[in-house]
Amino acid sequence: MAYKIPESVLVVVHTRDLEVLLLERAKQAGMWQSVTGSRESDDRDLEATARRELLEETGLSVGTLTDWGHVNRYEIWPQWRARYAPDVTHNTEHVFGFLVDSATVATLDPAEHVAQLWLPWQEAMERTFSPTNREAISQLPRRVLGHTGPA
Repeated sequence: MAYKIPESVLVVVHTRDLEVLLLERAKQAGMWQSVTGSRESDDRDLEATARRELLEETGLSVGTLTDWGHVNRYEIWPQWRARYAPDVTHNTEHVFGFLVDSATVATLDPAEHVAQLWLPWQEAMERTFSPTNREAISQLPRRVLGHTGPA
């Protein structure tokens, strides 16, 4: 068995108007998230991982990918730990943003995601199940508009 590398990307797909694309996980109904995925051995760098995951999960390739320079380290949930080597308990997640011109219909891989929503950033924050995803989305007003307070 080839184990997953405990290094991943989180890619917040968004518009200039701070609309965020969320995807509903196929095997966990009601669990909404941004684009995520583990680094693979043939990915030359994390940007390549982010672009591969964007294409696989949404079909999106036209937009501006930005490495936010933000890293999260968290404990891997027990239900997903078997995908990793037996001694691996934590994952390192690198956060990216992907700016698109407008809310675009994504092409979903039905094995991974069953639905998509474009929501204002505040609603997207409330909908996502992941604390690191919520925190990344909360950064959008500052990163896109330069706002430091509530938008």
